[in-house]
Amino acid sequence: MKYMGVEEIKEILPHRYPFLLVDKVIDCVPNEKLIAVKNVSANEQFFVGHFPQEKVMPGVLIVEALAQAGAVFFYLSKRTKDDKNLIYYLGKIQAKFMKPVIPGDQLRLEIKPIKMLSNVGILSGEAYVEDNLVTTAELAFSVKG
Repeated sequence: MKYMGVEEIKEILPHRYPFLLVDKVIDCVPNEKLIAVKNVSANEQFFVGHFPQEKVMPGVLIVEALAQAGAVFFYLSKRTKDDKNLIYYLGKIQAKFMKPVIPGDQLRLEIKPIKMLSNVGILSGEAYVEDNLVTTAELAFSVKG
């Protein structure tokens, strides 16, 4: 599977505006990798109160974007379109922030498995702006059975 638009993503994720943080999937090989995109607009609601004089995307929202991309990856790797079980994000194991993300940036979200079992998984997430690594995280997921 190569591409998934926002409407297809909304069939998998329960998130909606303003909290849907994945705009499209540009590549996915189930059980191997997923690459998604989040366009960071100057109109994002969080910029109103997060350093209004020098707008910076909150790190927790970058991790959330990685988690949402991870949930899509986990779903596509472990479930079929007809399966309506929810994917639960259990939490971040660790995260590191290297550079700020500002309005106009495009986050490239890259997800790879660390350990995948039938109903739980630990994924590696990396967020890039152009070729610059801005955030890394390890994320844990589970399926409500």
